[in-house]
Formats: sequence, structure tokens, C-alpha cells
Amino acid sequence: MVSPFGTAPTTAGPADRLARLGASWTWFLGAAVVTLVPGVMALVWPDATLHVLGVLIGLYLLATGAFRFVMVFGRRDAGERLPGLLVAVLFVLGGVLCLRHPLQTVAALSLVVGAVWLVSGVVALYGAVAAEHLPRRGLVVAVAVLGIAAGIVVLALPAESARALTRLLGLWLVLLGLAETALALAWRSALRGAGTAPSRIRSGSRS
Repeated sequence: MVSPFGTAPTTAGPADRLARLGASWTWFLGAAVVTLVPGVMALVWPDATLHVLGVLIGLYLLATGAFRFVMVFGRRDAGERLPGLLVAVLFVLGGVLCLRHPLQTVAALSLVVGAVWLVSGVVALYGAVAAEHLPRRGLVVAVAVLGIAAGIVVLALPAESARALTRLLGLWLVLLGLAETALALAWRSALRGAGTAPSRIRSGSRS
């Protein structure tokens, strides 16, 4: 749900290497897979215990936070990186909370996941609307709106049982994963259409 069309810094060193990695379409595809896989697992294994679901969602949030942290380095300047960094921290914090035993309840998991999706979706939507030169803006906005909708549904319609919550989260994870996959493929198309490396494309675009 983070816009992938940021600007990679030109400085050398670890930050530059992270920027190149975070700017590649394969990195965004990896983030999409991290979302899609637990969604599929939840749908094919709806009878998972609440503890297992909490661990699964917690690991998903932690992994997504790590992917988004690297993506932050693809942003053009510090002002553009801050919202993405805050979202990455939010995902990591949500993952830690889901892995804590005292929070292994339906209400707690719904609250944590719904809040993470809602906030990250709002941040992504703001970035998509505010961007001046954003390839595939409509797709980025669609992914952001989907994240907002997922957060609202999970928060407003909390499941009454672990089985219902598993199905609900599994469905939204699959939808988000497919949307993020489409976004990664769109980014690959934008790179190939420009006929240049990601770092060079980003010299004229922002997230």
C-alpha cells in the first residue's frame, strides 16, 4: 500500500544499496507475496486456533514492516521518507503486539490489524494524491483505498469467533496481496517502458 514510485538517492554506501533494492519491482513483488501467502493459508485452514492466527498475522506484520522499511530508502528526500518510515514502524509494532500472548483475543487482533491497515492506507492515499509525477496513479490510489476499506471493515465488523476472524482476515489479505502484485507488475512495466534503470527513472518522479 506504500507507493513504489519514489526517488532513489544518488549517494553511495549502504543507503544507496538499500534504495536500489527498495526501488526494484521484485522487492514490491516480494512484499505482495508476504501479504498473499498468509491470506491463502488462513482461507485453506479456517479452523486454526486463535493463538496460531495471532502468530501468523504477527509474522506477516513484522515481515511487511521490514519490506516497507527498505522501501523508504527509495524516497527522494527526508520529507517523503518520514510517512513511509512511520508506517513501517506501525507494522512492526502491530506484529509485536499480535505475538504477545495477552493479546491473543479476537477483539485484540481485530483492533491491531484493522488500525494498521487503516492508517497505512490513509498514508498511502495521501502520498498518491500529493505526488506530482506518479506513474499508474490510479492503481496506487486503488490499493490505498482497498487498505482503508479493509481496516474499516475489520474495525467496524469484528468477528465473533476465531474461525470467523480467520476467514475475514484471510479474505482481505488475499485481496491486498493481489492488488499489491498488480502494483508491482505495473511498476515493472513503467521501468521497461522508460527503458532505463530504476534509479534513473526516479530522478524525475516521486512517491
